[in-house]
Amino acid sequence: QVQLVESGGGLVQAGESLTLSCAASRKTIEVGAMAWYRQAPGKQRELVAGITRGGIKNYADSVQGRFTISRDNAKNVVYLQMNSLKPEDTAVYYCNARVLVSTVWGQGTQVTVSS
Repeated sequence: QVQLVESGGGLVQAGESLTLSCAASRKTIEVGAMAWYRQAPGKQRELVAGITRGGIKNYADSVQGRFTISRDNAKNVVYLQMNSLKPEDTAVYYCNARVLVSTVWGQGTQVTVSS
């Protein structure tokens, strides 16, 4: 069974940057599409950015131009570079990956942006 472990969350001020990482617990298994979701208090979980194994990316309109998703297939790691952070980016960020026929979720990492 594969697990996803996120890291890199924290408390920052508006305008600052953070980079999130998410690593799969098994390096020898092929991981398909990976993505970052977020969930703010009282709101539904939403897609932030996704990336296919071949590197095709998509972004939510709210983060387009500020966030960059990337991945290292050899290490089964996905990153989310977040620039120009806004208070409305405050949420728990979850990593998601397609592994064989299953969808795996990480435990989440808190990102808090103060104004």
